[in-house]
Amino acid sequence: MYPEVRAAVEADAGPVLGAPGFDLAANREEARQANLRLPREEVAAVEDLDAAGVRCRLFTPADALPGLVVHAHGGGFVLNDIDVHDGICRRFANRLRRPVLSVDYRRPPEDPFPAAPDDLDTVVRWLAAGRGPEGPYAVHGDSAGANLALVAALRNPGFFRAVALVYPFLDPHNSFPSWSEGPGSGFDPSEARWYWEQYARTEADYDDPDLAPLRSDRLDTLPPTFVATAEHDPLRDEGEELARRCAEAGVETVGIRCLGQTHGFWRHAHFTASEPLVRQVAGWLDQHLERVGP
Repeated sequence: MYPEVRAAVEADAGPVLGAPGFDLAANREEARQANLRLPREEVAAVEDLDAAGVRCRLFTPADALPGLVVHAHGGGFVLNDIDVHDGICRRFANRLRRPVLSVDYRRPPEDPFPAAPDDLDTVVRWLAAGRGPEGPYAVHGDSAGANLALVAALRNPGFFRAVALVYPFLDPHNSFPSWSEGPGSGFDPSEARWYWEQYARTEADYDDPDLAPLRSDRLDTLPPTFVATAEHDPLRDEGEELARRCAEAGVETVGIRCLGQTHGFWRHAHFTASEPLVRQVAGWLDQHLERVGP
């Protein structure tokens, strides 16, 4: 683990999720306010939209090129929102040179699975009906948002030109070896289990490919797919297994591992690996959105 990442992990004094006295609403609001206080890049326009009942925020850079990237934020399905991800979406839109549509999907425990993927479907239908920004379209997500982005592409084959996933959260059983590589990763197995317990309605949902997309038998329907993992992230192996399965299914697949990094670094500009990955994802999406044809 690189020194700056190790220092950040050691300094993390966040609450224990689900512990006695844990106040979810207060935790969400604290994170929202803390992120809104951070410096944010200027973009040409920021607009909150109603996508057939799903709140979204559209970030449009100056001199925007054609196309749109639909973004699903991370946070274990339970935490974060479009305000928490406002800063990274501004950076992302500026590097993409295209608009980014951040989806404020419903979260558990108030609205468990399949509310979140259903909200992504609603946004897709809204765009397909010509009521939102024009395409071509790609979809992106980080962590739990990468799960939702992947499921959106699987549920709507042919709609997106590309899928970009940053350390996707895919396996509700935490069954891959990277989960047992030791403490200090910044993402504890008990934390992951708590997220899945909030998201799923019953144990049976853990086998539903719309919740656990590694179980999907439709990976071959995906458009070109990019998967980034972090070396010291417990989610590393499940993300890299997804990339392997996509490639084996005949999907144009790029997979990268960011050395020395742990979970969550992508959206935080103070990590030196964040900006290079944001630019790499943006460049890869640009490669697929700029091509001529359907």
